[in-house]
Amino acid sequence: MGTPTTGIISIRSVVASGLLFLHGAQSSSAGISSGFDVLNYVNPLIGTVNGGHVFPGATLPFGMAKAVADVNTELQGGYASDNGDITGFSHMHDSGTGGGASLGNFPIFPQAGCPGDVLNNCFFTKTDRASQRINETVQAKPGYFAVSLNTSIHIEMTVSNHSVLYRFTFPNGGTNISTAPPVPNLPYSPLILADLTDLSDSRTNASIQVDSNSGRITATGTFGPSFGVGTYDLHFCADFKGARIRDTGVFMNNRAGSDPKSLQVYPDGTDSPPVPAGAWVQFQEPDQNDQILVRVGLSFMSTDQACSNAEKEIADWDFESLRTSAEEVWRQKLGVVQVDATGVNASLQTTFWSGVYRSMISPQDYTGENPLWQSDEPYYDSYYCIWDSYRSIHPLITLLDPHSQALMIRSLIDIYRHEGKLPDCRMSLCKGFTQGGSNADVVLADSYLKGLKDGIDWETGYEAVVSDAEDEPPIWSIEGRGGLHSWKSLGYIPTDDFDPYGTGPFTRSISRTVEYAYDDFCIAEMAKGMGRDNDAEKYVGRSENWINMYKSDQRSILNLSTTQAPNNFVDSGFTGFLQPRYLNGTFGYQDPSLCSPLYNFTSCYLNTNGHETYEGSSWLYTFYVPQDMAKLIVTLGGPDEFVRRLRYLHETPNLLYIGDEQAFLMVFLFHYASRPGLSTHFAHTYIPSQFNDTTVGIPGNDDSGAMGSFSTLAMMGLWPMSGQDVYLINPPFFREVNITNGLTGKTATVRNVNFDGAYENIYIQSATLNGKEYTKNWITHDFFANGGVLELTLGRNESTTWGTADADLPPSASTHF
Repeated sequence: MGTPTTGIISIRSVVASGLLFLHGAQSSSAGISSGFDVLNYVNPLIGTVNGGHVFPGATLPFGMAKAVADVNTELQGGYASDNGDITGFSHMHDSGTGGGASLGNFPIFPQAGCPGDVLNNCFFTKTDRASQRINETVQAKPGYFAVSLNTSIHIEMTVSNHSVLYRFTFPNGGTNISTAPPVPNLPYSPLILADLTDLSDSRTNASIQVDSNSGRITATGTFGPSFGVGTYDLHFCADFKGARIRDTGVFMNNRAGSDPKSLQVYPDGTDSPPVPAGAWVQFQEPDQNDQILVRVGLSFMSTDQACSNAEKEIADWDFESLRTSAEEVWRQKLGVVQVDATGVNASLQTTFWSGVYRSMISPQDYTGENPLWQSDEPYYDSYYCIWDSYRSIHPLITLLDPHSQALMIRSLIDIYRHEGKLPDCRMSLCKGFTQGGSNADVVLADSYLKGLKDGIDWETGYEAVVSDAEDEPPIWSIEGRGGLHSWKSLGYIPTDDFDPYGTGPFTRSISRTVEYAYDDFCIAEMAKGMGRDNDAEKYVGRSENWINMYKSDQRSILNLSTTQAPNNFVDSGFTGFLQPRYLNGTFGYQDPSLCSPLYNFTSCYLNTNGHETYEGSSWLYTFYVPQDMAKLIVTLGGPDEFVRRLRYLHETPNLLYIGDEQAFLMVFLFHYASRPGLSTHFAHTYIPSQFNDTTVGIPGNDDSGAMGSFSTLAMMGLWPMSGQDVYLINPPFFREVNITNGLTGKTATVRNVNFDGAYENIYIQSATLNGKEYTKNWITHDFFANGGVLELTLGRNESTTWGTADADLPPSASTHF
């Protein structure tokens, strides 16, 4: 289980051999009750509207191929559950991104024929060919997506690792059978085109060829990433089956011809978006069932490898068998979790399982598809972004699929070897923008502390995190940290920082300070585990730097005005918030509520100047000291005052936005102030009100599954303090949850006594671990690695004894390190 394979083999051969399940569970059952099929409780359409940007199409766990219909509205995930028109069907996507659209390269599009049997009466540009969907025909299931257009063409798709198989069913006889008016003089002679474009119209150089005998279309294009710098080349190969070829050719703009059979396009400096171009194949009437299959292979290496991927992975062109294999892969992956859902409604079950599913969409395994360097190590991409994913996605993958998490860690370390820094954001082989700290440090520390090995070179991993802490890169907007001279000499990032050592946006001084502090704490934990005591002392000392941005007399006046109550300015009653600080040591001012929904919510994105917190307010960031909550609680006035302030954050309308990942931790910090029951209370406040099974069932963009991992972990009952060997204990939303460790084969069981599906009994009264009394409100990863039974006795009222004593609280740097 050391060096991974490239995965360029058919799914069915992997399933048959059992090799695939080195990456996941051994059981094909994902539920305790017999006859339970977990796939019936996965709804990929959750979060596909109103900014969720979830990819709902066909994919395998962490798969490269991701096929779905592309729309012309919210297109970050390709498809959206709105009224947008469908412009094509493409083969690679990211999920839940908050920035620009990514991938969606080389979309294909079918037409039943060209009106009047004139080639140029077909529609070639995205604008011209855009077609309405028939909403009731949309089907999204793990490994499968289908939709009908108002042209009466029904499109289905399923996937292998690097390849897609589409099945187009055309209207019988070529007539339009939808509610739309029929197209006059439409002969039954299907045309399928492939377009040299992507979702964001970022194409520069590109070429495409079509073989007049076989119909095979091959293409190469250079595209740009959605949230980073540079370009990437992608290669495409499409083959067809089910009808004799009538003609082939290429198109440019809205015109097409049978000759030539290839073309090249270049940027001319004036066209944005670039001029449409591509190739097409026209067929005779399909041989049977009015169906044509299209097999698409993809590669970052070459068109030859793209074709080879498809030929090896989908050799038999059997759509139903391929779909069945994809479904079985998902059952195996999800099967590491079992729940006793007695009394839990179907909506909550769907919310839970859909969250687990979305947590396994990214990062994506591009092993064998990295043209940037030669290596025997795995290569994963679409981390997108670690600032989002370190908090819950990677800890959840560590629980459910530790082998895949180990491969991701090895990939991160290999990126460091060849590019000199760990990434904070990475997509499409490109460096993405750093949003805060060097948060791959947290991911590495989390995996190190939880004992992951599996071929990981931890010595080089430690070298990589120390590089983040010590060496400022020339461009710290895309990797590493900026302001390190001030960080080391002053102990904070000044708002007016003098930093001639590197280039990056001189903003976010508050949020970067608290993130750098936590990053350094995570490095200290690794150093301690490796016996590097001097390093551990240094970095734990730097982890205290958050306090240097704390202004003890800062108050917060909130604007709670509504249309019913204008000019409603209220003193929150709390004193002491993180504030900007200058090089000379004096404090500046940023309204503590700035960047919350109460005040200029959208003013603190990466490309906005003049803000010192990122995508959140000082109200939120003042609570972000996960390394030393004990000291923070004392700083904010003691446990009672801390609880009062944290409740105010949650209970004041629009002060906290749960749809951004920094807010997740705020739900569970009550554990540190001897009130674990309040963490449980607020978890039930947000689920299902903000996290549910509707198309608007997540409060923000999913960020590659972050929202899904939040609901999954919250409903499983054990919240990970990412970067620490600490899980905060809450009751699961089920009578019982079982998690089988993919490396040890051991099963950890969390069981609720007095569970009720109405969730009246949600407060832990007492607990036992393997039959012995357990009073701590937290537990370590040993529970999951070695297995055991944690039994929680529940009641209707918050306990004043369980998990409340000082000895039962989670560790903090100032009290335990």
